[in-house]
Amino acid sequence: MNTIRFGILSTAKIGRTKVIPAMQRGQYTEVAAIASRSEDAARQAADELSIPKAYGSYEELLADPAIDAVYIPLPNHLHVDWAIKAMAAGKHVLCEKPVSLDSAEANRLIDATGRYPDLKVMEAFMYRHHPQWVEAKRLVNDGEIGELTTIQSFFSYYNADPDNIRNKPEAGGGALMDIGCYPVSLSRFLFDAEPRRVLGFMDTDPEFGTDRLFSGMLDFSGRISAFTCSTQLAAYQRVNILGTTGRIEILIPFNAPPDVPCRIVLQRDHIEDADLALKTLTFPIADQYTLQGDLFARAILDNAPVPVPLTDAWANIHAMEVLAESARKKQWMRC
Repeated sequence: MNTIRFGILSTAKIGRTKVIPAMQRGQYTEVAAIASRSEDAARQAADELSIPKAYGSYEELLADPAIDAVYIPLPNHLHVDWAIKAMAAGKHVLCEKPVSLDSAEANRLIDATGRYPDLKVMEAFMYRHHPQWVEAKRLVNDGEIGELTTIQSFFSYYNADPDNIRNKPEAGGGALMDIGCYPVSLSRFLFDAEPRRVLGFMDTDPEFGTDRLFSGMLDFSGRISAFTCSTQLAAYQRVNILGTTGRIEILIPFNAPPDVPCRIVLQRDHIEDADLALKTLTFPIADQYTLQGDLFARAILDNAPVPVPLTDAWANIHAMEVLAESARKKQWMRC
């Protein structure tokens, strides 16, 4: 084997428009089948995306012995159950973020992996694999901006569709779950630590019951990450990473385009040469979903650890859980 044959559980938009085309271009990934609750929907998606097999149920796809792994872009509340069912069918699992609705569910998934030690399971936080984030992490670790002290993140879009899954609280909708997970993840990634305490604020949509705006602060022993995310604001995203002697600004931190170069700004106040003190770093075209798929597939092929373990997924959803509790209680909460 030199490629991993993936089956896709559902015809969700993120899969059809971003992940599947990206994985079809991967060096080690092959999209061999797609499933939906409707055979017609599965066949239509398969025809549009040139996928060989279409199944009218997820169970049928999992029963196919020719499928090595599944990618799960189902609604958040279905992630853990179908990940466990996939493992029971002998499939490796790449599951969309957030991997679960809460830390108890994440624990249930982690416990299940103990029954299937030969299978790989990973949460699909694609941004971490993009070269701009790999470089940002290196710059921080190498002290290029001094001591990392604070991070400021913003992520928003506008979606007021009552039928959209992101606006249904019972399915794990809302700003924090859908996009607030990114600022929480990147903060833990860059600080290489877990927050000691958090403070959250949310504004709830009176019709949907979801948080349409969430702001949070994460305290990493006196170093702070602050973020705002919203499902009902103008579309925007930006991350600023500030140290004692410099900063990094990531212009398109999360939805990095797959067809144009990405740029980050590096400012280093301790360097006298003006051209070197403030410069823009440009990265070659890269599709973070292709990179993610190939890295996960390589872990399977090499029987190596996945790039990001499930313990990281647990820590991320735990921090989000405490943030939401803090917002409800309107006070700092220890993690």
